[in-house]
Amino acid sequence: MARVEAGQQAPDFTITDQDGKKVSLSDYRGQRVVLYFYPKAATPGCTIQACDFRDNLASLQAAGVQVLGVSPDPEADLVAFRESESLNFPLLSDIDRSAIDAYDVWATQTFGEREFTGVLRSTFIIDADGKLEHALYGVKAQGHIDEVRTLLGL
Repeated sequence: MARVEAGQQAPDFTITDQDGKKVSLSDYRGQRVVLYFYPKAATPGCTIQACDFRDNLASLQAAGVQVLGVSPDPEADLVAFRESESLNFPLLSDIDRSAIDAYDVWATQTFGEREFTGVLRSTFIIDADGKLEHALYGVKAQGHIDEVRTLLGL
């Protein structure tokens, strides 16, 4: 797979949300979308990032922006994550990695001395017509919401 870039059509996908409902990216045509991929629900960095989106959701939605979080976690883990952190946006379960692979965010990474393969924390801003405005690979959880808000012009 090749990484997606700004200006390209965002790859569409259909996966399930935390409640088992099928969700397609194309369901959100007509509004801007912040699509973010994170490694694992309820881990420290992923919790920081999700809570930042939660805390900024009202202003994002007021600007016509929908937030979608995607991880390879099963639905039950996403329900627990949503409830424990009072998350107020859809968490999508991509167990078969169809969206993860379409956006090429499955990668070999290093953490200290350890090398592993998993989701590379990445964010994509998609316009109302389904085109990528920004493709951000390897973002940091802490403070990422500020970068997203700036790129959205908020």
